[in-house]
Amino acid sequence: MRHLARTLGLATATVGLAAGALVPVASAAPPDHANGHQDTLRRQAPRDLEIGSAVWGARDLVGHDKRHPTQHQRVLAREFGSLTPENDMKWAEVHPEPGVYDFTGADAVVDFARAHGQEVRGHTLLWHSQNPQWVLDAAESWTCEEARDVLEDHVRTVVGRYAGEIYEWDVANEIIQDDWDVGGVRLRTEANPFLRACADDPVALIGDTFRWAHEADPQARLFLNDYNAEGINEKTDAYYALAQELLDDGVPLHGFGAQGHLSLMYDFDPSMQANFERFAALGLDVAVTEADVRVPIEPGADGPTPEQVALHAERHDAMLQACLNVLSCTSFTVWGFPDARSWVPDVFPGEDWATIFEDDYSPKPAHAAMLASLRDATPGVSPRRPGR
Repeated sequence: MRHLARTLGLATATVGLAAGALVPVASAAPPDHANGHQDTLRRQAPRDLEIGSAVWGARDLVGHDKRHPTQHQRVLAREFGSLTPENDMKWAEVHPEPGVYDFTGADAVVDFARAHGQEVRGHTLLWHSQNPQWVLDAAESWTCEEARDVLEDHVRTVVGRYAGEIYEWDVANEIIQDDWDVGGVRLRTEANPFLRACADDPVALIGDTFRWAHEADPQARLFLNDYNAEGINEKTDAYYALAQELLDDGVPLHGFGAQGHLSLMYDFDPSMQANFERFAALGLDVAVTEADVRVPIEPGADGPTPEQVALHAERHDAMLQACLNVLSCTSFTVWGFPDARSWVPDVFPGEDWATIFEDDYSPKPAHAAMLASLRDATPGVSPRRPGR
């Protein structure tokens, strides 16, 4: 194990194709942190674990002025060693029209990361949601070959543009759905336009998506990623079987990501570490890719109760502990900050306060709990990731 044993008691502590490829520059060292900011998540993380955040480049980083950063940019650079484009690499943003790619937001994320000595996680290449209207319209009459051609062009173009710049890619996102009305989980062949067109053999298309991404950037680690995938359950059993099938077929699958979108309305699944361990035993990396913890707020309340604050911290720390306890856990990413920028209130009415920073950018107790766990973690470089 990479960490020293701890309890969860700490939780209560205080365009056409955009012009030319990006020009690589020497990696910058993490910025100096004056004014008492030495004790940050990125500085306390073990050397083989990236602590990251989602960021929306088109909203938060375009026009980044290194001399006059916003408060959001200062916290992003100070606290995190990895960035995930929250929306900028999704189809609707990066490929809005047939043959047209808009890399404005994605480039902003990669440029910011390079300037601040950060890594980038790519998100995402094959997903049923946030596809542009042209894809939804064309998919109504696609043959499998037509769908494959469109998907291959997209994967090779986007992954190839950032070859050598992105260390992990969420290649296939949410491709298995929980659908209890039909007797259990299944591949999302109805909602995903590409899988629907190739419904006779969707696994072959999934495998080829990984192959195209690997050919476009052989250095990147390629992941399956989903929600409700933290513990051992019917859905992760299906992913485990899918991972075995892909690996047996020689597919360059390198990792499994559990998103980590939790809510205090439900109990925490204590089998998260065991779930990660079984995927690691297949030779895969594992990651927490989109962590946040939703808090139900009573109507008229000013915010969460003290008990909810403590549980919010405990759940973030429990996910981090599961990651720290598995050597092959390569990254832990929170899904943006602060609450004013969170997706949660719009999607889950009545729930809020999901991130680890207040709207004035002061850290919540969840940040303190995570920081304490990272301090206790045994540093070291994973033999599976030499040089990182």
